[in-house]
Amino acid sequence: MQERLCSKVACAREAVATLTYDYGDQMAVLGPLGLAGAPHAHDLCAAHADRLAVPRGWLVVRHETLRT
Repeated sequence: MQERLCSKVACAREAVATLTYDYGDQMAVLGPLGLAGAPHAHDLCAAHADRLAVPRGWLVVRHETLRT
């Protein structure tokens, strides 16, 4: 599998999470890196995933993997 980079402009870090939006429900969903890049998803590095900001009134759903 080829390394995917963060979608943020000028960021060259490795992506670790995938962000998708549901505009109708005003929701952003952030989860583990998807298996393949999708045209309507944004891959983010750990730093940008941690600093995720959404418009006021939006819900953020964070799906995290279980760590042992």
